[in-house]
Amino acid sequence: MEIDFKHKQAAHCENGVVANLMTYNGFTVSEPMVFGIGSGLLFTYIPFLKVNHAPVVSYRAMPGIIFTRFATRVGIKIKREKFRNAQTAKARLDENLQRNNPVGLQVGVYNLPYFPDEYRFHFNAHNMVVYGKRDGIYLISDPVMETVTSLTEKELEKVRFAKGAFAPKGHIYYPTAFPKELHLEKAIVKGIKHTCRDMLAPVPVVGVKGIRKIAKLIRKWPKAKGTKIANHYLGQIVRMQEEIGTGGGGFRYIYAAFLQEAGKLLTNNQLLELSKEMTLIGDQWRDFAVEASRIYKNRSNSVAVDQYDHVATLLEDIANKEEVFFKKLKKAI
Repeated sequence: MEIDFKHKQAAHCENGVVANLMTYNGFTVSEPMVFGIGSGLLFTYIPFLKVNHAPVVSYRAMPGIIFTRFATRVGIKIKREKFRNAQTAKARLDENLQRNNPVGLQVGVYNLPYFPDEYRFHFNAHNMVVYGKRDGIYLISDPVMETVTSLTEKELEKVRFAKGAFAPKGHIYYPTAFPKELHLEKAIVKGIKHTCRDMLAPVPVVGVKGIRKIAKLIRKWPKAKGTKIANHYLGQIVRMQEEIGTGGGGFRYIYAAFLQEAGKLLTNNQLLELSKEMTLIGDQWRDFAVEASRIYKNRSNSVAVDQYDHVATLLEDIANKEEVFFKKLKKAI
């Protein structure tokens, strides 16, 4: 069984899965529009949750929330299921494929054989679409890959039931009902308001305050934790930004594309201008990643200033600009 499913590469897995499932069901919605309406942009520091022996720094909403928010705001119904055992999970997947219903899955990255070795580490919030099965091999549309791929039954079971933080537990999801047409205007406004609320939240580990919190910690880590751990933690920040789920800079570019599309749809020139501003902020996130990587890879050329203090200052500057940006965005709608 093989469903006639159109694979399109995306910058981020969950956005790509949603956009591709929408296309299959007859609705053309871009990846940035899914991300913006779903209020995917966020910054969170979670010190009590460890991934790869370092505190979690997240640049996005929790796994699955983007699709849930998007669906609610545009009037789509979706179904989600998790399972206690692999046999039931496999049976439910096969049932959907027999009904010509491609489905989204949440999986672990570490055991995906088609991922390059440098990207295969313990991260359980990756998303893909299964669109068929041929001779015991599952047909996979992974939106971060250029072309479709495949997994054996054992390989798919292993990633569906990966252990650790955000364990997927066979998580399967798909849309079940649609409106006659999508009215995006109100959904766009709701999505923007939610993102502004998150990024300007009066919570020390969320939004711009969370960015400032990390900047302060970067200054403290070398003395409090030692250089080795400080570098590992710094590497984790960059890894979560640049290698896992698109992260800091990449998400800013996606959000800038969303604002450009939203500005045209709402005939709001302020959103078009703010789109350009967000692109520049994305560039600053990339600059921070380059400078931070020089430290933990011991290739920093910084001599006149303390290395950790320098990257912390870069983050503080980003936080200041994002605070101004999201206040302007809130007024623009």
